[in-house]
Amino acid sequence: MFGAVLIANRGEIAVRIVRALREMKIRSIAVFSDADRGALHVRLADEAEHIGPAASAESYLRVDRILEAAKKHGAQAIHPGYGFLSENAGFAAACADAGIVFIGPSAESIQRLGSKTAARILAKQAGAPVVPGSEDPATNVEQARKLALEIGYPVLLKAAAGGGGKGVRRVNEERELESAIRDAASEAERAFHNSEIYLEKFIEKPRHIEIQIAGDHYGNLVHLGERECSLQRRYQKIVEECPSPFVARHQEMRTAMGEAALKVARAAAYDNLGTVEFLADSQGNFYFLEVNTRLQVEHPVTELVTGYDLVQLQLRIAAGEALPFTQKDVRWRGWAMECRVCAEDPDQQFLPSPGTIAQLREPSGPGVRLDSGVYPGWTVPLEYDALLAKLVTWGPDRNTAIQRLRRALAEYSITGIQTNISFFLDILDDPEFLAGDISTAFIPDFLARRKPPTKPAPGLDLAVALAALTHFQKARESATIASNADAGRWLSEGRGRLLR
Repeated sequence: MFGAVLIANRGEIAVRIVRALREMKIRSIAVFSDADRGALHVRLADEAEHIGPAASAESYLRVDRILEAAKKHGAQAIHPGYGFLSENAGFAAACADAGIVFIGPSAESIQRLGSKTAARILAKQAGAPVVPGSEDPATNVEQARKLALEIGYPVLLKAAAGGGGKGVRRVNEERELESAIRDAASEAERAFHNSEIYLEKFIEKPRHIEIQIAGDHYGNLVHLGERECSLQRRYQKIVEECPSPFVARHQEMRTAMGEAALKVARAAAYDNLGTVEFLADSQGNFYFLEVNTRLQVEHPVTELVTGYDLVQLQLRIAAGEALPFTQKDVRWRGWAMECRVCAEDPDQQFLPSPGTIAQLREPSGPGVRLDSGVYPGWTVPLEYDALLAKLVTWGPDRNTAIQRLRRALAEYSITGIQTNISFFLDILDDPEFLAGDISTAFIPDFLARRKPPTKPAPGLDLAVALAALTHFQKARESATIASNADAGRWLSEGRGRLLR
């Protein structure tokens, strides 16, 4: 096993990896940018190395600086987390060239599956059902127009080199195509340094269901069941659960989707962990979508239902160990659900809400897990993803998992910034969600029918501000305030006194 591992990431996933390493008695090395000097992952790691300014292009995406840090601190391996360089075949190859283990699949496997068009071809050859679409990236508008007519509108434009909703555009008719290609290619270039776009048939109101796979260096491959990831906003997942309420009603789907996922993995000679994603229609037909060659944000729901620690499993596979279980050993117990808690304002078009966390009250109790990367007094930077934490609950059934999640969200309090906690509470009270009647169109439909937030009475905002400032002034005069975090706390309490 490794003696030291460098974590080429930040935020809650870096904290998650630090804790897995500590349990395995492996020395952890964090890297950080200027914006993350005081970040929780830096505080918790055994060692830390500064790698550049706040801009990710000059820090977390700098392969040379990350490798230098790994060598300096004696790391035998690098865990990329998710995002940044996690699906970069060049980075995986550079690690191998430097004699450092990349904790993930081989550069060759990433290369085979990293291009969405190449992955579609491979999946088709392996016998997995594939959504109708282009086999190669569209090189110009005329070619795209011809392909769209062959596939039939509406179509989706998608980035060939990445996922996460970047470079995705729906095109309903031909006159929208040219501007959509321009926008999608521009976004893909910014996100992945690759502007290639491919076309795919748009399936109305599908479910987005993914299969977790794991493979070792000896050809052993298993799947760990499905996750329901249909609740998405702008193609970004926000609520995930395991198992899928749809698959739970069609048990044969798990076997069929699992087998299809393993066919793709075998064709790519896949090792370590990954996720094969599918779209499913209301009749139970499913189609290969793409492969994420990394750990997923939503991996905790699979961990809670299967009992396997997926980060530790990644480490053991990367260190050369064989899978410690076979497919027949995998069991699914109960239900797990996850909310991605972000620094954003759901009542203001989900605008990012960077700033200093004044107060933080975190939920706990039976069946509650919180993977967090923040603390009181921490300033949430604008430069990175808005994800603060993942709140996950487990129960013996879906209803219990929802009840626990609702209770945990009600206990969760973050002041000083805006979060989407209230938005999740509204979702958990929605009859269609409670019935498991969900699809990728759920969130847009929900937002259309969601009641607008109650507006305060005229003049209340000014009164609240005056009360808070008065409370703040009294506290300052009594020398109670010793820091910016204290200031935020007192202002929040002043506001609370009037609202009560």
